[in-house]
Amino acid sequence: MKTSQALTSGVHQRMVDLLMQLAPEEGYNLSLLPDVRLLRSNRRLRETPVLYEPGIVVVVQGRKRGYLGGKTYLYDARHYLAVSVPVPFTMQTDASAKAPLLAIYFRLDFQLLAEVLLQMDQTDVRASPQTMFATRMDERMSASVLRLLEAMCIPMEARILGRSLVKEIYLRVLSGEQGASMRAALRNDGQYAKVARAIRKIHAAYADKLDVEQLAQEAGMSPPSFHAHFKAVTATSPMQYLKSTRLHQARLLMLRNGLTVAAASATVGYESASQFSREFKRLFGMTPVQEVTRMKTAYALPAPDPAALFVSSH
Repeated sequence: MKTSQALTSGVHQRMVDLLMQLAPEEGYNLSLLPDVRLLRSNRRLRETPVLYEPGIVVVVQGRKRGYLGGKTYLYDARHYLAVSVPVPFTMQTDASAKAPLLAIYFRLDFQLLAEVLLQMDQTDVRASPQTMFATRMDERMSASVLRLLEAMCIPMEARILGRSLVKEIYLRVLSGEQGASMRAALRNDGQYAKVARAIRKIHAAYADKLDVEQLAQEAGMSPPSFHAHFKAVTATSPMQYLKSTRLHQARLLMLRNGLTVAAASATVGYESASQFSREFKRLFGMTPVQEVTRMKTAYALPAPDPAALFVSSH
């Protein structure tokens, strides 16, 4: 037992050392792999509304807590977080300059995921799909993450081995303690998959005039059934989800592209800038100008990424 603990401790310290090297700057540090980002945060972050796109978050040092639908999701050096559909929730971070939060974010590559699922050939396994879950970092997952970090320190290895190493990590997640729930969420059938189609519609056309009837039609469900199943998946109503998505996108536009409040509100589909400002303050607790100023001073921002839903406070 002592030998195993020493080995685990050694693996963890090696991961911390490598990530300190790979993420020298506070905020997001890009990697040679397009769907892998490295995060460093030198300060504690208060509870903040965030919108995560589908992905896996591995925290090597520090601690994050997510709050969704009355549940708390802890992800730290002993637990990773997996998210199967974009979901707005509240997050806070424990970190300091002496012990910065160090994390790896894997944005899900659905083509690569499909390859893993096909090769696993476990379509007969039935489990309840989950929007997100935090689960234990076992020794095999830790070893896979360590191999990836080591490869990313050598550009040639990152280019040649990177995709296969990410695929290995996908396998660890999909075959892990809660992997069956994620496999169920990724299946293209059932009520969960129908809601996921509507969620994709929202993110593709959030600036359009969408209503429950349109989204229910996209999902192939009756409006009452769609409303109930949507809330079960996201812990919010379809219209509240649409509103949250618009507000998060507007915040990104103001923060990264320098849009004015009026321009951002119009871009995401609001006809009234004053209504936008009221709803923005209700969600974020500050006016748009105050929130953007706070974000600029509190967080280091990644390079603009039009495909990303996820904000720097991740």
